[in-house]
Amino acid sequence: MFKAFEWMMAARYLRARRREGFVSVIAWFSLLGIALGVATLIIVMSVMNGFREELLSRILGINGHINVYGQTREITDYPTLAAQLSKVDGVQTVTPMIEGQVMATGKGDSSGAMVRGLSGEDFKKRTLLADSIHAGSLKLFEEGEGVVIGSRLAQKLGLWVGDKITLISPKGNVTAFGTVPRMRAYTIAATFDIGMYEYDSTFVFMPLKAAQNYFRVKGVNYLEVMTPTAGQADEVTYNIMRDMGRLGINPVDWKRTNASFFNALQVERNVMFMILTLIIIVAAFNIISGLIMLVKDKGKDIAILRTMGASRGSIMRIFFISGASVGVFGTAGGFALGLAFAENIETIRRWIESLSGTNLFAAEIYFLSKLPAIVDYGEVGLVVAMGLGLSFLATLYPSWRAARLDPVEALRYE
Repeated sequence: MFKAFEWMMAARYLRARRREGFVSVIAWFSLLGIALGVATLIIVMSVMNGFREELLSRILGINGHINVYGQTREITDYPTLAAQLSKVDGVQTVTPMIEGQVMATGKGDSSGAMVRGLSGEDFKKRTLLADSIHAGSLKLFEEGEGVVIGSRLAQKLGLWVGDKITLISPKGNVTAFGTVPRMRAYTIAATFDIGMYEYDSTFVFMPLKAAQNYFRVKGVNYLEVMTPTAGQADEVTYNIMRDMGRLGINPVDWKRTNASFFNALQVERNVMFMILTLIIIVAAFNIISGLIMLVKDKGKDIAILRTMGASRGSIMRIFFISGASVGVFGTAGGFALGLAFAENIETIRRWIESLSGTNLFAAEIYFLSKLPAIVDYGEVGLVVAMGLGLSFLATLYPSWRAARLDPVEALRYE
């Protein structure tokens, strides 16, 4: 147990006097270093968690959990296959889908686009899409006439709800004069904004029958399967192969489709954790150097305390309290600062952008239109434990050195 006089002496050594002010300055910088290290680690981990979660939710909200392909590029008997898939354990919904690349034009501007054909009923089942309608309504889409395009694509082409967008397919019509690109104009029924730049600037959703007519196909390209959760995609893929593998289908889950992308995010996250941990380690070394200087400066005080009956354990505990106090207060300050910053990071980003006049989080580069942050309190606890652990470890050697100081030798050289 720590005694009252040990706490009193430790607090006294942490307060600077005119003669030994430099030692206290080192203690303050050590405290600040640990606080900044802990706060930075919490903020970066929260942003990485938010970035991954936001990308995952948007990618899966648009693409589904499993894509089921046939033996050929076109699945003609898709109603029967969809009915069979819906009976497989773990399958929630099955969406017949047509997909093709086109050139979209409007009011003199053009841009590459990805057309996806699905029924109005299936479009409504995609809550991410249905809840992200920016302007217009789905009435014309459900009637099989209009299309729904991304808000950024509409802005790029200078179009609005009710305007005509012309789609040009590279797979054109064969004539006596060669292949002529297939062109057709569609009325924009609505625009969507899901907050992911890549999708908002390239995707065009078209009614399934209209897409079949446009691409000159009788079937669909693949069937999208939704499972209860993204984590169950592996299990459901196995169930599909077990029950329907004889039909020659090829189910591909989202992990295989986006493996390289999410692996890169995970590697980046781990590397950032390792690099930012070095900030806390450097601050811990500052505690070591500060305490060693404090022990050297307080050699006479230690000798007097020893001659007055203080044990080596008491001396060790005094300097342990001094160093540990720096680590505890620094970690607590970093914890509070990191949580406050992570919870309000989007507001802070906008404030800095308005103050500096620069765009800190361009949607064209970072995919998302806002800076996300999700605090994982398990990770926060790990960061806090690491900050406290390194701080406590940093005090052991200087405290042991102070306890081993010979009072006779210390007084002899004073």
